[in-house]
Amino acid sequence: MATTSNSTSAPARLRRTLTLWDLILYGVIVIQPVAPMSVFGVLSDRGHGHVVTTILIAMVAMLFTAISYGRMARAYPSAGSAFTYVGQEINPALGYVTGWSMVMDYMLNPMICIIWCSQQAHVFAPGIPYAGWAVFFFLVFTGLNIQGVKTSARVNTGLAIAMGVVITIFFVTAARYIFGHPHDGAGFFTRPFYDPQMWNTGAVLGGTSIAVLTYIGFDGISTLSEEAENPRRNILYATVLTCLVIGILSAIEVYAAQLLWPASEPFKDIDTAFTFVAGRAWAPMFAILGFTLLVANFGSGMGAQLGAARLLYGMGRSKALPQSFFGAIDPKRHVPRNNVIFVGVVALIGAFLISYGLGAEMLNFGALIAFMGVNLAAFMRYFVRGEQKKVSDFIPPVAGFLICLLLWLNLSRPAKIVGAIWMGVGIAFGAIKTRGFRGNLIDFELPPEEA
Repeated sequence: MATTSNSTSAPARLRRTLTLWDLILYGVIVIQPVAPMSVFGVLSDRGHGHVVTTILIAMVAMLFTAISYGRMARAYPSAGSAFTYVGQEINPALGYVTGWSMVMDYMLNPMICIIWCSQQAHVFAPGIPYAGWAVFFFLVFTGLNIQGVKTSARVNTGLAIAMGVVITIFFVTAARYIFGHPHDGAGFFTRPFYDPQMWNTGAVLGGTSIAVLTYIGFDGISTLSEEAENPRRNILYATVLTCLVIGILSAIEVYAAQLLWPASEPFKDIDTAFTFVAGRAWAPMFAILGFTLLVANFGSGMGAQLGAARLLYGMGRSKALPQSFFGAIDPKRHVPRNNVIFVGVVALIGAFLISYGLGAEMLNFGALIAFMGVNLAAFMRYFVRGEQKKVSDFIPPVAGFLICLLLWLNLSRPAKIVGAIWMGVGIAFGAIKTRGFRGNLIDFELPPEEA
């Protein structure tokens, strides 16, 4: 009995086994090494062809924001959430507003995945209409998530390796095509960065506001703080290095694509433009890359739907949303079934109402608000309240906040209108429930999950 008592007295703890390389690999897998390919056509259309430039500017913004995320993970090593940082460091009401913007992100992510998967599947099998594919992916995403299907880390790693192989083949075939065809001198190779005939600063900033989508997910590294070796150092480094790796890889991918398909030449289909670009380099790449992106977006859509359901469950459990519906767990499958179905239905309806481009901008509407909130929280904690006023505590959060604000202001008018309506509904709900935010709407320290 004594042995039993000793063995059960100490609670189980997570093991700190993840190295800096493990964290970077996780971040790259979550974001996906093919991240810019799905949105390439939309970026080219919005940025007047300057896709490489928009990717690089967005990388700068995300690097500053990544520093703020990494530093806030030191203060809250187990929370890893933008609305927690803002709620604790600035104001609970602003934390709720940040959380509501995150709900918008999570709800829109599965929606744009259904849109893209349906568009690409329709290209492969045009006999089935887009609407049929949308309903199919809705049923598959929702059905599998209700069953509690989980994608293991090994499967994700395998997918990342497979994507890496496909990307390598694309680079080889693209180089063979580019250097095997005549071009008009040095200007041909610099035009993807700056084309004086097509340059428009407003258009490039508008494209950059969409390019942020390429980096969505890097903040997930902060959720591994309790399993990382030396988390106070490695979480920050991993977050920054992941953004850097994804940014450079993405820039090279879209640079090759722009050399293959000049911006002056219209795309056959904006939403699936990259597959047509790859097909120009080597005909079989159209199907290979198209299938790869379909699988990648399929996995992202399923994960995004379950992530949105879990976020709604957390807000329902903390009574920020009606607890009886959003805070319920299916007793048999142990998943938030109501939320999975709710997110799936919203995603399906949205797939018939909006385009992929508008959905991406609306998603970034909420993401940029959350990023601004994290930068502001880091500024308050480390500079305003810091004992020493260091330049290193001032520049990253302020620069990150200002760049994210500039990108947010350059989102399209429809995205701002719909986003403003969403935020207005959330703020009104919070104000009514707390009588003008005089009470706490969200319990930022949620109880632990049941075993």
